[in-house]
Amino acid sequence: MKKKQQHPGGGADPWPHGAPLGGAPPGLGGWKRRVSLLPFLRFSLRDYGFCMATLLVFCLGSLFYQLSGGPPRFLLDLRQYLGNSTYLDDHGPPPSKVLPFPSQVVYNRVGKCGSRTVVLLLRILSEKHGFNLVTSDIHNKTRLTKNEQMELIKNISTAEQPYLFTRHVHFLNFSRFGGEQPVYINIIRDPVSRFLSNYFFRRFGDWRGEQNHMVRTPSMRQEERYLDINECILENYPECSNPRLFYIIPYFCGQHPRCREPGEWALERAKLNVNENFLLVGILEELEDVLLLLERFLPHYFKGVLSIYKDPGARNPTLSNSDKRKLLREQKGIYKIRGRTEEPNAGRRRVQLDKRATEARDSKANCFCLSHVYQRKIFSPPLSPPSPEKKKSFTSFFPH
Repeated sequence: MKKKQQHPGGGADPWPHGAPLGGAPPGLGGWKRRVSLLPFLRFSLRDYGFCMATLLVFCLGSLFYQLSGGPPRFLLDLRQYLGNSTYLDDHGPPPSKVLPFPSQVVYNRVGKCGSRTVVLLLRILSEKHGFNLVTSDIHNKTRLTKNEQMELIKNISTAEQPYLFTRHVHFLNFSRFGGEQPVYINIIRDPVSRFLSNYFFRRFGDWRGEQNHMVRTPSMRQEERYLDINECILENYPECSNPRLFYIIPYFCGQHPRCREPGEWALERAKLNVNENFLLVGILEELEDVLLLLERFLPHYFKGVLSIYKDPGARNPTLSNSDKRKLLREQKGIYKIRGRTEEPNAGRRRVQLDKRATEARDSKANCFCLSHVYQRKIFSPPLSPPSPEKKKSFTSFFPH
């Protein structure tokens, strides 16, 4: 039996059939390490395909990086999560969004003055023009405490701009609480007509057939609900003789307690606020002219509003059938206001209501706002951002 060939350093010879070409390795230990790595250098065709696919993905990712001007979003998020870098470190702050002027509008709508028509138009326009329409489900709370004012102003100010906020609420002074004063718009109507409309609305709802009166006046007695308005006015029933019923002025005067007291102080403060904070106070009896002015002054909110209002079907094929029907019903209601026929005792009733509206100063406020609209018709330059010292006042745009 042959003996195994021994290596001079001891142990079995690693090359029993002869040393490889080039001679044996310089040392046995180094050769063992080289032999132990060989199995890891062997790979199959599947492994080769996987490596090539990985390389292809990397190349495509690099190409996408070059074409898009930056890495994919998930890589930025991952890098920011790991804390090594952020997008701002590489690219600086993103460009700020260019907002139209004004980008903050408040429509503190007066009840029974066509506000439902305008809100319906605003819903359509917000989808068309992409502004943020902020509405409120609170309809019967116009007077707010100081804390309620602060909370509401905070909620409005934090809304995404450009926004248009609408609610039945008396004028809010944003600057009093450190906020940026928005642009106000509103629409009123003849105070006597508004009173008559509200009188029947509280009892029987409105021409739309809705049962609002059952919610607003559920405890009203039947004899009171069916009380003839002429008797109520001419016999000086409390409901028809209190000057506070003519409540238009507080919507422009504000939340001060004296704004709810009929008098010259409330009237003068309301006129001051209209001049300084209201871009437009329209008259319902001239709604089409008011919509035209709004389209002129605030095109990014009201562009195309007059055509939608006048012809909701033919010129606006994108409107839903429900919106078209609603607009047509609103049109009929406005035309009823403009073309209402007189009835017996209407003259005597009008004299009494005019007197009470004058006592409440609502008639003077209506005349002032009517002249306000005429000034806007005559002086209607394109609206542009005010200078810093005039930022909270619009008196620089229109003479008064």
